[in-house]
Amino acid sequence: MRAASRAASQRAVQHQTEQPGRDCPLCPRLVAFREEWRAREPEWHNAPVAAFGPSNARLMIVGLAPGLRGANRTGRPFTGDYAGDLLYATLTEFGFAHGQYAATPDDGLTLDDGMIVNAVRCVPPQNKPTGVEIATCRPFLAGQIGAMPQLSAVVALGRIAHESVVRAFGERLGRIPFAHGAEHAIGPVRLFDSYHCSRYNTNTRVLTPDMFRAVFQRVRAYLDGRP
Repeated sequence: MRAASRAASQRAVQHQTEQPGRDCPLCPRLVAFREEWRAREPEWHNAPVAAFGPSNARLMIVGLAPGLRGANRTGRPFTGDYAGDLLYATLTEFGFAHGQYAATPDDGLTLDDGMIVNAVRCVPPQNKPTGVEIATCRPFLAGQIGAMPQLSAVVALGRIAHESVVRAFGERLGRIPFAHGAEHAIGPVRLFDSYHCSRYNTNTRVLTPDMFRAVFQRVRAYLDGRP
């Protein structure tokens, strides 16, 4: 059963290896929003945001989509907004990043054994991609997964990221439900769930820094072979 699941997962993630170009035309609403912000802020990135980190990493962190004034502005995932402050501090604490995070893509921060990518590569209006947009972008997520030969663990930040990862592996959502702190065997990797590290979630205490740290503490232990 496990071998069959692994084979299905490998087929699901190997069908798309290319990544979206700067002028990806696939989602008309996102294209229009992107063009609007290119006109308003021509110095911003305003394009699909590429993954950040080495392809030989064992860990992938999957977010929702670029923030308008965060990654959409800077061109690096979780860079320039509050979510990045918490994420990168936590990654540094647990040995997945080093250097000084200064919320700019040229701050010299480096990821160690980790890669960050979003389920949707372009910024959506009101930070809410549609179901069609999530599905349209999923082959790029699957391709990124398939291009990481040593991938062992995935952290999904929020329900949408969780569901997109599960579908990218060709698995059923009913078998792998989202819950903060949950862990699932999914194909050849272990999936760790967390609430998204957004300002809203942290301000409302839906997610505390300690709750977030606990997820990455489990990831660190898993990758280090500790129970």
